[in-house]
Amino acid sequence: VAATLAGTNGTVPVRESKNPQGPALLLPTAAFTTFIEAVQADGLAAR
Repeated sequence: VAATLAGTNGTVPVRESKNPQGPALLLPTAAFTTFIEAVQADGLAAR
């Protein structure tokens, strides 16, 4: 997932969708991948 979104510097830019021209939070590709995999596996469900 992150590989398709990653920039050339190994980061994934994340922006507020209501302000697409605003600043981006640059997340390391590995961290973003871990987050997405946890979401997909329901690893962030409330306990």
